Amino acid sequence: MVASEMLAGLPVPCARFFFYVGVLAASWWGVRAAWRLLSAVRVWGLGRGTQVGPGLGKWAVVTGATDGIGKAYAEELARRGMSIVLISRSQDKLDEVAKNIREKFKVETKVIAADFGKPAEIYERIEVGLKSLEIGVLVNNVGVSYEYPEYFLDIPDLDNTLDMLININITSVCKMTRLVMPGMLERSKGVILNISSASGMYPVPLLTVYSATKAFVDFFSRGLQAEYRNKGITVQSVLPFFVATKLSKIRKPTWDKPSPEHYVRSALNTVGLQTRTNATCHALMGWVTGSVLPSCLATKLAMNVNKGLRARFLKRAKKN
Repeated sequence: MVASEMLAGLPVPCARFFFYVGVLAASWWGVRAAWRLLSAVRVWGLGRGTQVGPGLGKWAVVTGATDGIGKAYAEELARRGMSIVLISRSQDKLDEVAKNIREKFKVETKVIAADFGKPAEIYERIEVGLKSLEIGVLVNNVGVSYEYPEYFLDIPDLDNTLDMLININITSVCKMTRLVMPGMLERSKGVILNISSASGMYPVPLLTVYSATKAFVDFFSRGLQAEYRNKGITVQSVLPFFVATKLSKIRKPTWDKPSPEHYVRSALNTVGLQTRTNATCHALMGWVTGSVLPSCLATKLAMNVNKGLRARFLKRAKKN
């Protein structure tokens, strides 16, 4: 039975009521779709990321800066003329990346070796290393995930793994923001880019703790943006799907798994236009998983994918 036939059998007042409810619902969804389309045109057609550069401050600070997305942020910000503070665990890698950036982009660099998995040992030293620097951009990129997808109670070395995930993925974001933001507030300008993950958009079983820590980064960023957006500070949550990095264990970039350099250029173009961004083609993937698919279905699909990954990892480990 079609809708018109159903309405025809109702009393006139009821038929009119449901007719107007239908009109209002259709209008709402139409306006919402038009707004999303206009927003997409504004971001991807007009976005150039021009506000991210030395006009915010001489220095940019990047954690997890020697590989993947962090290294790409450091290089792109240096290309824009910013001096770079690189923070990561390996002194040798820091020195190598810093040298390459100095030679290629002709900017100053500074390195601070720090293991974010051991928070009691590092933040006072980082604070000393950043003292007196005019910091315009902070990229909270350092992060860690599981070795392979696993059920919560079966995660190897569970207690230490929990401490590591929380210290690196959560504590580092809060502590680094605490160290850098006061200087930004004094000058009423600054950009904080917190690298979350698409895994933080909905629960991802078998990567549950990682997913939850990245959800924290996203919520923390959104709350911070609401608190400080009228004080000259921009806080953006960056939510990539798979990027061809060491962390994702993907070596070769593809259209849906871009290189870190391509991903970062796209993400920077959205600063000031989006407080949450998936960037690149991940924007479409984020729209599908965040707005089209029911969250329960997205979670079920993630569970099935990770079950397969877990089975393949354990099979290889058994052979070895």
